[in-house]
Amino acid sequence: MHVGISLLTLVPRISGGSETYARELVRALGRVGTGSYRVLVPTIATDIDGLQTEVVEEYRAARSMPRRFAAMTEGVLRGRRLRRRLADLDVVHFPLTVMIPRVSSPPAITTVLDLQHEFLPHFFSRAERAYRRAVYGWSIRKSKLVVTISEHAARAVIERYAMPENRVLPIHLGLDHELFRPGGDVRQPFLVYPARPWPHKNHDRLFVAFAELRKRHPDLELVLTAYDGPTPAGVRSLGHVSRDELVRLYQTASGLVFPSLYEGFGQPPLEAMACGCPVASSNAAALPEVCGNGARLFDPTSIDDMIAAVDEILARPDEWSRLGIARSAHFSWDETARAHDVAYEAAVA
Repeated sequence: MHVGISLLTLVPRISGGSETYARELVRALGRVGTGSYRVLVPTIATDIDGLQTEVVEEYRAARSMPRRFAAMTEGVLRGRRLRRRLADLDVVHFPLTVMIPRVSSPPAITTVLDLQHEFLPHFFSRAERAYRRAVYGWSIRKSKLVVTISEHAARAVIERYAMPENRVLPIHLGLDHELFRPGGDVRQPFLVYPARPWPHKNHDRLFVAFAELRKRHPDLELVLTAYDGPTPAGVRSLGHVSRDELVRLYQTASGLVFPSLYEGFGQPPLEAMACGCPVASSNAAALPEVCGNGARLFDPTSIDDMIAAVDEILARPDEWSRLGIARSAHFSWDETARAHDVAYEAAVA
């Protein structure tokens, strides 16, 4: 079976969890995959490892949002040259939601990572909503199978896009247990929240909750990553950090607080749990499905509930650490890759 994997819309250090998914899936298929794979990459992301890659120079990859939209539009309207690269494949997978180029043959699989615009439309401009609905719509409809990264997202695709259940396959993301594991150091008095300053990440409510938490725990600090906005007293922003630095934060923090209003999956709580870090997580969207009983869940719209959840993990760190480690053991990238191979076989059949 000859499988193509199109990562043309990948933008390093901007795509967030979708970039982790794309890179780890390719690595895991290189370890456990049973097919023959060819990965199409843009000129700005040539460092994909694990499988054979093919740099697609005719796709005008870019980092700025206007130029990214222009490149995707051109890829749709002038996709003939791109489709030629797919002609000898049995199936092609688009892990980053957007099917570029649009194809009818070979059969296509598109991964829908989230449907945030359907649940929180007020966080998007009218133009962004229209673009997402159009692009997601034709990517889903033209796919032989749609993969989602959670049961929550699968239900949303079925309900919002009238997709038959037998054409939607939820596959959870995985976890690198060699990287994300407990450390031996004493935990320090700080909470960590790794999230970009997007509206649904809910920093404003977190800052209000943290101000109250500091009254109860004067030595407590809040450490942010990937955040470049203004911060109140007691909050420190580290900007972009490497994966090793992120692991170090998980291994030494008193807890992870994750107040997101929407997640298609929710990788950071899972990573933190694997490192033995007590987790207080939002109960929104797919997060309860991912966290299970390994995290103290709270309503992200309630500041009081957020405070109570953090207080609880600070009061009972050993118990929440143990529960989180046990929960995270259920996730691995190798299992994710094997499930994708099943999807590829099903699309061909």
